[in-house]
Amino acid sequence: MTDLENAGFSNTDDQANQLRLLTSADFDSFAKSLSDEDNEWLKRQGFTCSSGQFAWLQSGEVIVGWDGKDDLNTLGHLPMALPEGLYKIDSSTTDLQLIGWGMGCYQFQRYSKASRKPATLYVGDAEKRQRVFNSVLATFFTRDLINTPAQDMAPSHLQAEAEALADQFGASINATIGDALLDMECGAIHAVGRAADDAPRLLDIRWGDPSHPKVTIVGKGVTFDSGGLNMKPSGGMRQMKKDMGGAAIAMGLGYLVMSQQLPIRLRLLVPAAENSVSGNAFRPGDVLHTHKGLTVEIDNTDAEGRLLLCDALSIASDEKPELIVDYATLTGSARSAVGAEIAAMFCNDNKVAEDISSNSVEQDDPVWRMPLHKGYDYMLKSKVADLVNSAATPYAGAVSAALFLQRFVEDTPWVHFDVMAFNTRNRPARAEGGEAMALRSVYQYLEKRYGQS
Repeated sequence: MTDLENAGFSNTDDQANQLRLLTSADFDSFAKSLSDEDNEWLKRQGFTCSSGQFAWLQSGEVIVGWDGKDDLNTLGHLPMALPEGLYKIDSSTTDLQLIGWGMGCYQFQRYSKASRKPATLYVGDAEKRQRVFNSVLATFFTRDLINTPAQDMAPSHLQAEAEALADQFGASINATIGDALLDMECGAIHAVGRAADDAPRLLDIRWGDPSHPKVTIVGKGVTFDSGGLNMKPSGGMRQMKKDMGGAAIAMGLGYLVMSQQLPIRLRLLVPAAENSVSGNAFRPGDVLHTHKGLTVEIDNTDAEGRLLLCDALSIASDEKPELIVDYATLTGSARSAVGAEIAAMFCNDNKVAEDISSNSVEQDDPVWRMPLHKGYDYMLKSKVADLVNSAATPYAGAVSAALFLQRFVEDTPWVHFDVMAFNTRNRPARAEGGEAMALRSVYQYLEKRYGQS
């Protein structure tokens, strides 16, 4: 795991340069308090106090233009823009602003060295520093999993990561691998992954006091998606290392829950498979037997993520937890609806949906609720099985996928996130590459709901 300094934080302020946030409304009065030399110095740097600008005073103090909002952008651009070194800021800086600083320090370094170290920020409050650090590490962990190519993130590698996560926090883990999935009646997970050399598996992590409220997190772990026999075109396959982004976010959320010792009984289910092609690959027209007992006719082998999730959601529902949350890079339709930077959310409980939406605003972690429109159930009808895995119509693909998953959830509050799990452009605190979308929104919801238990 990343250490404190590489996440951009320090527990000492020895010789630290001061950072000062300043809105444009306050700039004129602030400028009047400066010497003529400092004002000239700011002028030479072209500083107008626009949001995101920064400039130096002769004393070494750094003035940062700020729009007055509490978000990731406040400090997220600074760690790689400021010179390497130690900085400090007013103690009133919020957790979210500090998380933005930490997220802005991220660099994927598995295959190449970082070009430089991030600037480091002193946070004097030890409890606040650890809380922020845990959130940043959860994001780094998620991003690293997503950014790692399939050669080093096959189902067995994902299992190793899950085992290390469980070991770090004293959680139990069980892995059901290959044909053993059939003994568990997980025919859907097995079918998706049976063509790959690295066998499909279901990872099951449990943590926490059994007397605490049960919460189950599920993540789609397709470590690479060729599309199967309905093979993707080359452009659609290029970034499919990220198709296990749902599993990565679920594991990142699990990391944050456990590191913060949230008083819940956590279960983390990760169905993992590579959707590959060989002589035993599952085919369009095949009928799969699922854990719930429903039969599923395959319309398209590239609609495989919902097949992993349906068995896992059925298993999760059997235990009747208080809440089930799943994450998946499921449909292009969701990206068409909300774009790449918002998590599409489906939920069968209005209060849960409203609370998560509210927390998403507070956490600068955008989600947007989509409808579980029952009128579209006709899209899932099959002539030979209980349902098809993919609707024949191009319309409402994200909705029909969510309705498919809902068939496998029994009388339990359930939230489904259809996410990109990947930043397509560089932004403050959000580097291009893997992203932990809707992680902080759900964590804050859980903390508010269960943190006082």
